[in-house]
Amino acid sequence: MKRLLVATLALFALPALAADPSPRDPLPRATPASLGLAPDRLARIGTALNADIAAGRIPGAVVAIARRGKLAYYEAFGHLDGERTRPMPRDAIFPLASMTKPMAGVAALSLMEEGKLRLNDPVERFLPALANRRVAVDGNPENTVPAARSMRVLDLMRHTSGIMSGIYGTTPLHRLLPAGSGAAATGFNAESFVQRLAELPLMYQPGTVWAYGISTDVLGLVAEQASGQRLGNLLQQRVFRPLGMRDTGFQVPAGSRARYATPLPQDPENSRPQKTEMGLNPPGFDCGGACAVSTAGDYIRFAQMLLNGGTLDGQRILGRATVAEMVRDHMGPEISFPLTNRAPYTGAWGFGLTVIVRREGGAGMLGNAGAWGWDGAYGTAMWVDPKDQLVVVFMAAIPGAARVHYRQTINTLVHQALVD
Repeated sequence: MKRLLVATLALFALPALAADPSPRDPLPRATPASLGLAPDRLARIGTALNADIAAGRIPGAVVAIARRGKLAYYEAFGHLDGERTRPMPRDAIFPLASMTKPMAGVAALSLMEEGKLRLNDPVERFLPALANRRVAVDGNPENTVPAARSMRVLDLMRHTSGIMSGIYGTTPLHRLLPAGSGAAATGFNAESFVQRLAELPLMYQPGTVWAYGISTDVLGLVAEQASGQRLGNLLQQRVFRPLGMRDTGFQVPAGSRARYATPLPQDPENSRPQKTEMGLNPPGFDCGGACAVSTAGDYIRFAQMLLNGGTLDGQRILGRATVAEMVRDHMGPEISFPLTNRAPYTGAWGFGLTVIVRREGGAGMLGNAGAWGWDGAYGTAMWVDPKDQLVVVFMAAIPGAARVHYRQTINTLVHQALVD
């Protein structure tokens, strides 16, 4: 813990986004027809989104589609703000929520490539306070048994650490856990977050259950200890700056706040108030699970780099074999994987290192086996289909339940436009 505190204090400077970027195409342009996408079918994306915008279901959205390494579609729709007074720009900045996780995963994997950490390293090698874990019996923190083994870095990446968010259950232990990454970053600093986890037992034995939650936030702190840098600085140095992701980071600077997308003041499905503020205020720590912001243009460059096997525009971020390990299914028969019971990921899905991975068979959405991606609780989504050489990024401020509808709808609208 002392090591964590010293490193955290020494790295207190928070990276901010570059101010006043000029809109630009994130990848080389090509006509949709030359990339096997029918223009008239692509137009259905705008038709569907504009109808929902007119009906007051969403304020606006940005959609970016690349195929075979070229940008086929990059359009903005509707309004930037929930009050619907300003047009949506293509370079609108969105809170990523859980789409932060793959970026934190890449940061950790880049350290692995330098020998600074290993997938099978015990987490306590970097965060000693998390050694000697105990596991709650049926979610009761007063009734525990020893953990059969240590949490490993691999467990943090694939959500099998035994740690989960308090929001995903009702047991006594759930009520003691941070509700999620956002709650952790606003209610804790790095030291107090780790200390809180150290005080509580795990929900499951490490390596036995896929339990979604705050494992990736712990991964980000492991990366900080392995690198001697704050996570935001590490990502700026190794990912954002080399890829030209000028609008991606953990805090929106004052000069760029006019491009921050906000949701409708009330959820149109249940009239509950809604808002998003992630990225507008400094987080207590750079939570690798949910705290970053980005644009559709920046994120499609990140995803295209991974589809290319770790490189883009001459910048090598990861090795080919490392990317292959990241995007393959790590859910073996020894792991209970309850995600397949939750929409929209019903059916043939597995999970890799911070990304979901499609298996053979019916999966509730269009696409090929081997496709991978992830999405965010505030309405963003991305996926990559290597067989079709397809990268899709959807950005919208939809923190309500309707975000699941758009993940499925955009998936269909993009795939139905493929004709070659």
